[in-house]
Amino acid sequence: MTKIKVRFAPSPTGHMHIGNTRTALFNWLWAKKMGGEFMLRIDDTDFLRSKKEYEDSLRESLIWLGLTWSEEARQSARFERYNEITEKLKAQGRIYPCYETPEELEFKRKRAMSKGLPPIYDRQALQYTKDDIARFEAEGRKPHYRFKLLDGEIAWDDAIRGHIKYEAQNLSDPIIIREDGSYLYHLPSVIDDCDFGITHIVRGEDHVTNTASQIQMFEAIGGKVPTFAHLPLLTGKEGKLSKRLGSLGVRELKAEGVENMAICSFLAKLGTSEAIEPFYSLEELAQTLDFTKIGRAQPKFDEEELKHFNLKYIRHLPYANVAGRINGSEDFWNKVRANLNTVEDFNLWNNICNGEVQPIMEETSVTDAGAELLPSEPWNDETFNLWMNEIKAKTAKKGKELFHPIRKALTGLDNGPELKVLLPLIGYDKVLKRLKGQKA
Repeated sequence: MTKIKVRFAPSPTGHMHIGNTRTALFNWLWAKKMGGEFMLRIDDTDFLRSKKEYEDSLRESLIWLGLTWSEEARQSARFERYNEITEKLKAQGRIYPCYETPEELEFKRKRAMSKGLPPIYDRQALQYTKDDIARFEAEGRKPHYRFKLLDGEIAWDDAIRGHIKYEAQNLSDPIIIREDGSYLYHLPSVIDDCDFGITHIVRGEDHVTNTASQIQMFEAIGGKVPTFAHLPLLTGKEGKLSKRLGSLGVRELKAEGVENMAICSFLAKLGTSEAIEPFYSLEELAQTLDFTKIGRAQPKFDEEELKHFNLKYIRHLPYANVAGRINGSEDFWNKVRANLNTVEDFNLWNNICNGEVQPIMEETSVTDAGAELLPSEPWNDETFNLWMNEIKAKTAKKGKELFHPIRKALTGLDNGPELKVLLPLIGYDKVLKRLKGQKA
């Protein structure tokens, strides 16, 4: 049996956004479930837009997400190979030069549409004589190159979308080389997939038409056609693609305290027939992957839903998953995690409750009354409110005037975790000392 091998092939023209994160995730999960390999391929043929800072950012995001790779390639190092295959296909008549300008192509497109015809290329370039080409060259025109599709049905069984078929004569011959000699996505991708033994291609449904053309490219160069799985594209919560969705990045989510496994758990089940539940390891998540449970409808991605899910994730997060990131005990983690908004909040809670705090004494009439009326332990969830009511009755203070002096004395901060939750965790002795202005 052939070993499963997939690839994630980002272009380093921007940071990792939520859409290509989902593509990378499904590829990685499939490889893990099937005991296969996950390859990173940097598609950096676009010299103008590709930047090292984006490539570094993509790598950092993948590593943070846990989507590590066993093999790597970059397209900018493989032009000799692409040129070799291109020359063979030119000799076979499968790649041919075209001299139309962008304006001429646009005119043809509009004219076809005005007649109710599909806007596909008319292959006029195949009728060029030597004189035509000489004239174009004399005008300073440089050719772009297209791949010639052979008439007939192109069909495949998609792992998500089921049986798909196209009639090749209804498709435009794809442009594979620009006028400046640079390659577009199509042919280099196919050559790479053949050379690196890619068995499954998991990508967005915006590539479905590309797949039809690329299947003929696989066949033309004698490669084995992989299995395809085309994921429905994410839309914004309003049901359409949005600029925010295209720019929402892993870096931003990480900076806002969203956990890597919360992102992976959420994206893996979004748009499936399964409930979105927290998973605490990628290996466990991988075992649940089932392409047949992915719906055909475009799922709505809501950033706020992800952040709400992140809270659920954190508040059930086992200590073993955070032990290397926090400074505190398992017992204290289990006591406070249900009230955390981010894992990093734990250190604040731990410092307030178990460390030394220098009280800020703002309104001593309130803190003096607090010390005088402080109930003896044991304390429970009701203790704080009962205590506040007694201080309020004694001082006639309420609202901010009541709570702020207590907060600043107990925590040394203007704001922070709920005091009614903190109180039992700080304990009687520390609370009393802090109310009296003593460092404790």
